[in-house]
Amino acid sequence: MPAEALQMLRILSLQARRNLPLTGSRWFSSSFTDPDLFKNKAFIDGEWIEKAESFEVRNPSTQEVIGQISSCGSEDFQNAVNAATVAYDTFRHTTPEYRSQVLYNIYELATANQEDLARLITLETGKPFRNSLGEVAYSANTFKWFAEEANRLYGSVLSATSSVDRQMLHVKRPLGVIGVMTSWNSPNAVVARKLAPALAAGNACVIRPALETPLSALALGWLCEQAGLPAGVCNILPSKHKDAGKYLCSNPQVKKIVYSGSKELGRSLMMQCVNDNPTVKKFSMELSGNAPFIILEDADIDKALDDIIDFKFGQYAQTCANRIFAHRKIYEQFAARLTERIEEVFHLGDGFDKGVTHGPLINVEAVERISAFVGKAKQSGARVLTGGSRAEALGPLFYRPTVLADVDASMEIFHKEFYGPVASLIKFNDAEDAIRMASNVDLAPAGFLYTNDIKRAYLVATELKAKIVSINTCEISNCAISAAGTGNGISKYGLEEYTETKSIVLEP
Repeated sequence: MPAEALQMLRILSLQARRNLPLTGSRWFSSSFTDPDLFKNKAFIDGEWIEKAESFEVRNPSTQEVIGQISSCGSEDFQNAVNAATVAYDTFRHTTPEYRSQVLYNIYELATANQEDLARLITLETGKPFRNSLGEVAYSANTFKWFAEEANRLYGSVLSATSSVDRQMLHVKRPLGVIGVMTSWNSPNAVVARKLAPALAAGNACVIRPALETPLSALALGWLCEQAGLPAGVCNILPSKHKDAGKYLCSNPQVKKIVYSGSKELGRSLMMQCVNDNPTVKKFSMELSGNAPFIILEDADIDKALDDIIDFKFGQYAQTCANRIFAHRKIYEQFAARLTERIEEVFHLGDGFDKGVTHGPLINVEAVERISAFVGKAKQSGARVLTGGSRAEALGPLFYRPTVLADVDASMEIFHKEFYGPVASLIKFNDAEDAIRMASNVDLAPAGFLYTNDIKRAYLVATELKAKIVSINTCEISNCAISAAGTGNGISKYGLEEYTETKSIVLEP
């Protein structure tokens, strides 16, 4: 993650959690400065197309209908893939400098329209407006970062072993049409993370945004149009059809599938590509997981608490860091202080209201899933230190920030991935015990360790079952965006994943 974007995201998130006045008044209007950013039609081959079939998008805070969104079917996806295929034949021959300029134009437009883009995020997700501003800053800087990186897509030249005159050239080439399917929890950022490197490398994209949050993706489509991106290079197709992913996975013209979401659906999409397609596709999967925080007995507890509040609960508590392991010597102290912090600084409500730090969950299914996990954990012996129930007075999708103590590996909540404001506290005896328990899950995207003993830090980091391990910080490396999948996020390696290496043997 670019340092500039990460810092901006954290600053804005921290501002949202400080002691802002709880007036109950809406501190920022949800109306738009530029209504053109609010799009409810499909974006195919440079045209905004209204479909007869549509679906509702609702504000999860108020349950108000935001808009009726055009829903695309199989014919629309085929038309988009055809348009992308034609556009790619031209776009792949553009210079890196040209693509860099287009991406930089998108960055400037996103920055200029950051408040409207943030309004869309808050309307779709319920996320506090300050957090939405942070997401837009991160997304804008993603386009800026890949605008700069587009000029650094290097190959290599080697001398052949059989002849001093013969040269072997390895050059990077774009893949073709990229099929993109995104999740709802960061609807602007998650599209930017996929779209920016794909364009930087010279590919064309067909994007199916999450059903719950299509408006942010469509707004990015409008930015691409205004930035001078050629028609057909970026296509955005909302759809309410459950098999919409199959339209991309089974299409032989699509050369790569990029997906963010649950590991179950990710596996299903991979199988569709294998079973329903005569071609072999590339994959980049950003899958949800179950990341652990591990607090050893010699850790700086204040630092650990700050980072847990920032990372686990900061992005309106819908991240994948759900398990907190604390050493038995500090367990009760840590649990009490975490509970106190949460009760002091967290305020549920509409994301446009003053002082609100946390909004609702995304839909009824998410609330019911978390309620079931917490209920079963309580029946199995977990203690609720704070929260543990819905905040129904605010609306049907609000759930109180929750801390569960005495969670163990026998409980379902220990193993399951979910997005919501619930932290499970697990007691451990020593570092080896923590490693064993923290690694006892199917998928851990990252791990976070707090200790002042560098030797033990290295031991845990090397043995922990996680792709990324951060020590005494919640910052993660550039590759961590796709830590729970098969991608490499915002890095030069992430850009290379949207290319293939072509070898040319040359003898003058």
